Order: sequence, then structure tokens, then C-alpha cells
Amino acid sequence: MRFRPCIDLHNGQVKQIVGSTLNREAKPVIENFVSSKDAAYYANMYKESNLTGGHIIKLGSGNDEAALLALKTYPGGMQLGGGVTAGNAAQYLDSGASHVIVTSYVFTDGRINWDNLNLLVKTVGKEKLVIDLSCRKKDNVYYVVTDKWQKFTSFTISEKNLDMLSDYCDEFLVHAADVEGKCSGIETELVTMLGKWANIPVTYAGGVSSLGDLEEVKEAGSDRIDITVGSALDIFGGKLSFSEVVRFCS
Repeated sequence: MRFRPCIDLHNGQVKQIVGSTLNREAKPVIENFVSSKDAAYYANMYKESNLTGGHIIKLGSGNDEAALLALKTYPGGMQLGGGVTAGNAAQYLDSGASHVIVTSYVFTDGRINWDNLNLLVKTVGKEKLVIDLSCRKKDNVYYVVTDKWQKFTSFTISEKNLDMLSDYCDEFLVHAADVEGKCSGIETELVTMLGKWANIPVTYAGGVSSLGDLEEVKEAGSDRIDITVGSALDIFGGKLSFSEVVRFCS
């Protein structure tokens, strides 16, 4: 199990927010942490810790400058997601992203947009593409969600669907959107499902608050799933030691 670090950007700042509160009408998002440090500070921290395969996520507009600064600080060390399309993907790769991450460009109107997916693969190659399968549970089934995790698609997380999409990308990133940012424990059922599959690298994010949760991810995911930790980390105002997480996952 590898530790995949993150830099979440909102309004140009490094933040940790409760994902399910994004895009609520007339209500602000719930912010767990707003950093006084810029994105380059965190990118350099991850570089010095020899952590690769992490991700920079732009949550909305106004984040390009901060994202490009982080990529410049750690070229080849992090992936970039948020507003990625076939039209701008190459720009982010040229700016230092190891991969680009996509959700809404590939899932439109509640289903897979095969034209967009094929165009993206043709533009950057499947080896540079990560598909974000962030999901929420409905009627005991996990569905991919888009538009800041507010809109359910018809695409379910299943072995058949993972097999199908894995032909088009290098990795999957899966946020358990219902627990993202809440430090309330992981979605064990989801981790178990992903661990049984894991034919390509899969990173899980959502709910981790302790080393015990990391142990649970490792066990439930059969030590085949990588992990992202955000709000719980001391570098983001939480109580879980960044250095201990690095040590645990190494």
C-alpha cells in the first residue's frame, strides 16, 4: 500500500474541505483547513519525502496558477485533476504533471461520453490518464458522481465496469464522496471491492482518521490499494502525523 499525497486547491488556496458540501446552493463549503502555505510548499514537502503518484485537485476555477506552481516545484511527481479536457490535458503534462485525472469530461449527462474518452486517450495516451471514479452509495450500490460529487451517473462500481474502463487508463482514483473530509472512518465495503479487483493501480480516498484506518484499508484492500489522507493529517490541521503515515506505508 503506497501513500499518495494530495494538494486540494479551492479559490487559489490549499484547503481541506468536506467534499459533500461542494456546490451547495446559497451555502458555503465547510472548510476543515485553510493553509497559510502555498501549493509549492506542499509539493516540495512531498518531493523531499520521495512520495510519487500523489494528486493536485483543482476544486473549481481560480486554481490554475497555484496548480502550475506545484507542478513546477515537483515535475513528474504529481498528477493533476480538475477541469481537464482533451483541449488542455497536454498543457498540464508539459507543465510537469505525470498524469491527468478526469471525471466530468468523461462522464457527461449521467453516462460515459465515449467520444470524449477516446479523444483524450488519443491526445495523451492511456499511460498518462487517470480516471476518477469518485462515488456515492445509493440503494446499496456505489455510483460514480460528477459535478463536484453532486450528480449521480448511471455508472456503477463493479468488476465488469472496472475491467472495461481499465483499457482506457493507467490508474483509477476513487474518492468515497460521502465520507470525504469527515475523518469518520473509511468505506470498508468499497475498499474491499476495489481490493478484490485491482488489475491496475487504484488509489482510495475518504474518511481516514487514524493509523487504525490505514490498517483497515491495508487489510480490506488485500494490500493492493493505495491510500490518500487529507484532513486528518497534521500538515492540514489534523492529529495524524504525516511522518507516521509515510513510515507506515513505506
